[in-house]
Amino acid sequence: MFQGHLIGIFIASHKGKDLQGNDQVEAVAGRGLLGDRYFLREGTYSAKDGPDREVTLIEAEALEGLARDYQIVLAPAQARRNLLTRGVPLNHLVGKDFTIGSVTLRGIRLCEPCGHLEKLTCQGVEKGLLHRGGLRAQIVTGGMLKVGAAIDALES
Repeated sequence: MFQGHLIGIFIASHKGKDLQGNDQVEAVAGRGLLGDRYFLREGTYSAKDGPDREVTLIEAEALEGLARDYQIVLAPAQARRNLLTRGVPLNHLVGKDFTIGSVTLRGIRLCEPCGHLEKLTCQGVEKGLLHRGGLRAQIVTGGMLKVGAAIDALES
């Protein structure tokens, strides 16, 4: 088991815009984070894409590892993930349900870095975040996500 926390929330209202930090945001089951580009259907995706576009997460430890191992400093918002966690082994949550405060999420698949992220940031980001680029998740039960909320795995 782990004892993790939500330490950052980031959304962008339009495709290509910088992500902005928030103290809280409403998570809507089947849609995503209220006000985010994917909630508004403005993100880069196809209409056939499923629930893996609802919310993305990344570990603060992954960004620290990127700085340590590759000398690339990436601010949390630059990672273009919605939720920043600490103390959560995100790779282990694929196919698992977990809670952030009162919100229940289901890990869908890893959110591997892509060439687009590297174009928006700097050379080396794609390689540096390989297998630690985060998690794509579906919102099972909606509610308010708040910075500081506990993150817990649910028994399966």
